[in-house]
Amino acid sequence: MKLTSLLGALAFGTMLAQPALAQNVKVTPLGGIDGEFCPFDRALIFEDPSGTRILYDPGRTVAGANDPRLGKIDAVLVTHMHGDHIGNAHNAAPNSGACDKPDTSVSAMPNSNAVNIAVAKGARIITGSEMPSFFANKLKAAGGDPKNSVLARYGASVKQGAVTIATVTAIHSNMIDPDLIGGTLGQYLKEAGVGAYIGDATGYVVRFSNGLAVYLSGDTGVTSDQDKVVRGLYGAKLAVINIGDTFTTGPTEAAYVINELIKPTAVIASHANEPATSGGKVKPGSRTDTFIKASKVSVHVPLSGKTMEFSGDGKCMAGC
Repeated sequence: MKLTSLLGALAFGTMLAQPALAQNVKVTPLGGIDGEFCPFDRALIFEDPSGTRILYDPGRTVAGANDPRLGKIDAVLVTHMHGDHIGNAHNAAPNSGACDKPDTSVSAMPNSNAVNIAVAKGARIITGSEMPSFFANKLKAAGGDPKNSVLARYGASVKQGAVTIATVTAIHSNMIDPDLIGGTLGQYLKEAGVGAYIGDATGYVVRFSNGLAVYLSGDTGVTSDQDKVVRGLYGAKLAVINIGDTFTTGPTEAAYVINELIKPTAVIASHANEPATSGGKVKPGSRTDTFIKASKVSVHVPLSGKTMEFSGDGKCMAGC
C-alpha cells in the first residue's frame, strides 16, 4: 500500500509539473509607437516561464532606464556597437515623435542606453567578441559593477537563470562611435572620420526553459552558419531577423535564410528601417510586406507593446 501511494504521489507530481514545462515564452516589442512597427524598432523583451527577463538591443526606442515598459531586466544582449542597437540616443518618452519621424532627442552619450539601463536595473550585459571589456569600463564609469559585463564567444554559452545564451556568427561591421570613446582619442578619430573597431559583431541563440531556441540575428548578412550552427547545432524554432536592406540583409535575402537555411517554425521581422505599418496593418509594397510574401513560415510583425507568446516548438500561442 505504501509503495502504491508513493507511486501515485509521484505520478500526480509529474502531472502537476507538465503545465509548467509547457508554459510559453513571452516576447514584447518596445518600439517607438504603440501598435506600430517603425524605422528604429529593434528592442524586444523575452520573458522566460521562470521569470527571467532579457532585453535584446535596446537601441533608440526604449525611453532610457526609466521607461515604464521595462520592468525587471536580468540581462541585456547587445549584438554590436552601432547607435541604433546600443542606443546612442533615445526617445524622450514612449510614443513621442511619430512612426515616420522617430524621436531621438535624448542623448545617451557617453554611456549608451544599454549601459544606463543595465546600471539602473542591476542587469548583466552579455556580449561576444571584444565588447565585454569595453562594457565593463562603461559600467564602472556609470556607477555599475564591471563584473556585470559577461563574455560568451562563438561556440560558448552562458546561463542567465534558467536561460542559456550562446553567441553565433554575424557578418557585420562593429565600429565604436568616437563620442562613446571621448577624450583626445575620440576627437582624433572623429576628425579622421573613423571609429574604433572592437572585433566581430555577434548574433545569439537563446534557449528558454520550455525548450524554445530563438535565433537573434543582429544585423548579419547571409552566412553558412545559419544552416550548420543555428539550425544544425542549436535547432532554432523561432528567429528574429533583420530585413532592412542596404545596411543589413534585405527582405528577399532574409526570406531565403528563413526558408532554406534556418527553417524555423516562425519568424519575427526586425530592423525594417521603414514605417512598416499604419494602424497596425502592414503597408503594401513595404520591405516588411515583401518579406512576408517571400517567407514560407509564419511571419510575426513586432507591433510595439503587443506581447506574443511562443511554445517550445516555436508556435505562436497568443498575441499574434
